[in-house]
Amino acid sequence: MNAAEILLSAGADAAIAIECGERRVSYAELRDRVRRAAGAWQALGLAPGERVVVFAPDSDDWVEAYLGAIWAGGVVIGVNPRLSMTELTPILKECEARFVWCEPAQAGELQGLVATLPGAPAVVGGGVAARDWAQALAGAEGLEPMQLDAEAPALWIGTSGTTGTPKGVIHVQRVVANAHSFACSLAGLTSADRLYASSKLFFAYALGNSLFAGLRAGATVILDREWPTAERVEEMVAKHRPTLLFSVPTLYNKMLQTGVAARLAERGIRHFVSAGEALPLAIRQGWREQTGCSLISGYGTSETLCLMLYSDDDSGLMRPTPLTEVRFNPDVDADLPQRIWVRHTTVAVGYWKRPEAQVDFDNGWFSPGDMFLRHADGRLEYAGRNDDMLKIAGQWVSTLWVEQALAAHCGDTLQQIAAVGVDSADGLTALAVLVVAAPGRWAEARQRVEDGIAALPGHRRPRWVHWVDALPLTPTGKLQRGRLRALHERHAAAAA
Repeated sequence: MNAAEILLSAGADAAIAIECGERRVSYAELRDRVRRAAGAWQALGLAPGERVVVFAPDSDDWVEAYLGAIWAGGVVIGVNPRLSMTELTPILKECEARFVWCEPAQAGELQGLVATLPGAPAVVGGGVAARDWAQALAGAEGLEPMQLDAEAPALWIGTSGTTGTPKGVIHVQRVVANAHSFACSLAGLTSADRLYASSKLFFAYALGNSLFAGLRAGATVILDREWPTAERVEEMVAKHRPTLLFSVPTLYNKMLQTGVAARLAERGIRHFVSAGEALPLAIRQGWREQTGCSLISGYGTSETLCLMLYSDDDSGLMRPTPLTEVRFNPDVDADLPQRIWVRHTTVAVGYWKRPEAQVDFDNGWFSPGDMFLRHADGRLEYAGRNDDMLKIAGQWVSTLWVEQALAAHCGDTLQQIAAVGVDSADGLTALAVLVVAAPGRWAEARQRVEDGIAALPGHRRPRWVHWVDALPLTPTGKLQRGRLRALHERHAAAAA
């Protein structure tokens, strides 16, 4: 089995596999390019199981190098191209990369970095010091895909780092076999579709649910080198006419606030999918009002690659996606929030050199660090991460519930809001919220927050409200919850 071969097996030769800017690559062309890329990797000295870091903006060249490394038997890792050299260094050290693939403009700086690292991975991209990828491709012969065991590593994905140090998640060759199950069953994906994800390919959400699902179904995948904004999404939709769009709640909210959402209504997009973080009810309702379309909200992780749970109504309660199995801890009362276990062919086998974290994996099952409440009809209510569930005044409180209640009350007067559990002077657990007001709306936002807090049950009312300029985010745009407590402490000390 070879994951890259499986991904490229469905598309008709003349059908367009990738669109990026003005470039359109057919399935026949992509298969040929990936074969030759595999030959180039082999000629450069890549051995089976060795790691290749792909450090560049999204493009058809990115896909060629990425799939080519898998085709040749390597293990590939997509990394955020916006990382600084300081941020990239520990990633390269930890994964023990053999090669770093980049674009020529990045090669010089990368060459200087890798020269200081143990094992000195080779930079492949261009320039005087780096190995020239174009030259390697020009002299390469196409290879047949290396056949490996279904459980042999194919790719890694870095966790988002929302609660601490990112981990390398190991996915194996079988990961792509059913990567399209969610999109086919719940969004009606066929080979005639055109998929566009605003998130970038180093992020599991876009990699699994757009690129892998699209290629697996023989559809067209639309890529963009530019970083996403509401206006950029509108430009991409106008130019490339996607039929399925994948984005995140923060960006959907920006599209609502800027009027982009209403203008997308007539663009022929059949389904809008949201994931990456919890989808607030206000955004779901606003999207339906402005576009006439409902958002499908999904839940997945770097460890699951694809979406495992979904919700398509205002309740926000989630069901398993097709082929996903869910199990519960029988020792936990059904009325209490608990971690769940999920199983699907896209679930990873574990982490790289994190033996203490392997307890989250069990014979094909994975237990995310998030908490869920089970409802009588079997649906699940997302309650945040394990450390976001607090016992206050003898009752369970999720910081997520508080955030969503206040966000719904405050509407468009807020840009961001986050709640965090902290220790109060009396030794009890209490809540603090950190809030970013919309530009020019501070006074109105403050009154709305005060009114919203007053409307909450007593045990859910925050004791502190801090108004800040911005909240800490990961490179994928997700809230860095691990930094919220320190941010609260700094603001509380300044106000004392």
